[in-house]
Amino acid sequence: MPQKKQKAQPQDKTIKSQPNEKHLEFLQNNIARMNQCSFQMKGWSITIASALIAVFVSTISGQNPGSKIYLMAAIAATVLFWCLDSLYLSKERRFIGMYNDLIGVGNGSKQPIIHLKEFEIPMEKYGGWRYSIFWAMVSPSEFLLYVAIIAGLVYLYVTV
Repeated sequence: MPQKKQKAQPQDKTIKSQPNEKHLEFLQNNIARMNQCSFQMKGWSITIASALIAVFVSTISGQNPGSKIYLMAAIAATVLFWCLDSLYLSKERRFIGMYNDLIGVGNGSKQPIIHLKEFEIPMEKYGGWRYSIFWAMVSPSEFLLYVAIIAGLVYLYVTV
């Protein structure tokens, strides 16, 4: 007897598909990389500021109060590293937002879930104030560290 060909049954549209494992892994790797870059910016900022303070202290002598140009350079370098660190932090937050949307947990009650296609990385959809560099700059982990470094450098500049 010939077998009847069965029609392909349409799949139920209410079943939520699982996100692709490789897509999640890619987003996790990007989050880890942005976190590592942010951590390195903090380390480099402290290292450069410390090195320039050491050079400044080495220029102090009985007749010379020290060359304050090194302190100004340390302040400028700290501000530059603060901006770079905030850039990496804002990008990390965008990837975290994509990851959260991909697994379906969302990014807070006021933020609607953005539905992503497979292997889509829509950075432009994650814009606005929440993902801005300025918002990252004023986050506690950034603000406290860099303001403390800059305040110490300014104090040293003023008192010496």
